[in-house]
Amino acid sequence: FAAHPVRVEALSRFLTPAQQRRVLAATADGGVDVLIGTHRLLSQDVRFKDLGLLIVDEEQRFGVSHKEAIKKFKTDVDVLTLTATPIPRTLEMSLTGIRDLSLLHTAPAERLPILTHVGEYDDRAVAEAIRREVLREGQVFFVHNRVEDIVQVADQLHEMVPEARIGIAHGQMDEGSLEQVVIDFWERRYDVLVCTTIIESGIDMPRVNTLVVDRADMMGLGQLHQIRGRVGRSGQRAYAYLFYPPNRTLTEKAFERLKTIGESTQLGSGFRIAMRDLEIRGAGNLLGGAQSGHIAAVGYDLYCEMVTEAVAELKGEPIASSRDINIDLPIQAYLPDEYVPLEELRLEAYRRLAGVTGIAEVADIEAEWIDRYGFVPAPAQTLLHTALLRAECVRLEVSDISVTNRDRVRVSPIGLKQSEQVRFKRLINEGPYKGGIYKEDLKELTLHTKSAGPDLPGVLFNFLRELRPPD
Repeated sequence: FAAHPVRVEALSRFLTPAQQRRVLAATADGGVDVLIGTHRLLSQDVRFKDLGLLIVDEEQRFGVSHKEAIKKFKTDVDVLTLTATPIPRTLEMSLTGIRDLSLLHTAPAERLPILTHVGEYDDRAVAEAIRREVLREGQVFFVHNRVEDIVQVADQLHEMVPEARIGIAHGQMDEGSLEQVVIDFWERRYDVLVCTTIIESGIDMPRVNTLVVDRADMMGLGQLHQIRGRVGRSGQRAYAYLFYPPNRTLTEKAFERLKTIGESTQLGSGFRIAMRDLEIRGAGNLLGGAQSGHIAAVGYDLYCEMVTEAVAELKGEPIASSRDINIDLPIQAYLPDEYVPLEELRLEAYRRLAGVTGIAEVADIEAEWIDRYGFVPAPAQTLLHTALLRAECVRLEVSDISVTNRDRVRVSPIGLKQSEQVRFKRLINEGPYKGGIYKEDLKELTLHTKSAGPDLPGVLFNFLRELRPPD
């Protein structure tokens, strides 16, 4: 903003007390247009004259107490939060409609996926990784998240790779020393920076393209993804080594975390990792302090449904009444693995088809499949026809379509008007519907389907459309 009349200031512990006082006074008077700061912005002495926009970067670094402090800034303020790995509670809020969600899938130009190795700690592997990076004139992050023995770890690395220049950085260092170490590392006075998770966010050093993490089993899934994102920030291939202690049995959750981070190496995989984190840890408490944990009382699906309905009610939107529809037909309707290879995409497609309420939705899904995967094979086409039949059941308020015996299908309830009964008698004398019966007392009709052919859902759909055309 140098060419514009905009004043930008920073606020953090790296400013002297006198500098902080000047920035705070100018902010309270409205002289500062953009204030960039760390958690220091949440202190009681920070006042804004007219706050209009709040941008929270690296949202996963803020706990419940921080978020409550942010809310006290001003009730009517626009908030934009940015993160590669939202915490489970925030992700849950976006999935249930409490927050709007946008995904950025496009990686920066020339960015390459990070090759990730997960395994038991091995001195030789660590030494080889450091030497290889030094030989290609790069630098290394070695993450050891214990300040008590971080100096000892640095000494061991120096014995293993004596030619490497090693620096140390952690959050308990005073501001001047920490800043000097980071500057020296940036100016390539060190080859290896032994550090804690202080590098998790805000570090952008394109020359650092090898990461070694000690005790990765003790770190969270989002945290591992954030730390891994500190390397590979240029067009050069980056390597990440995530180690856990040898001869030690991992807990189930630690195993799932390491398995997920090892499999999710493609660019833009943060959302998938956050979704897996949500599955492993649970969604937490929307109104309390817990940012993770399972909703054991009502079950996850019912909980999401209840929250979605509550949000719609507060927004003044109509709440669609859900109706269970049972369609039990002897057909082969599914998405072949060779047509949609990824399991999560197949599950998403099934979920969308199970929730259709109109023919237009099915047409949109079919168009999307053709665009993404090509010609729709027969089992998938039958699945689409089943979705059309389900949409027709929603329109006619039919709750059950099932086979009564080998060649007869029962549709209920479907009360027919006098004119529709006449139409029904005409239809059951034609083609695949021949031999049908309507029981008015049960509001149930039975169709003869022996000659319906393999596309039974399509035949039933056409019959119901002819019997009671839409308005």
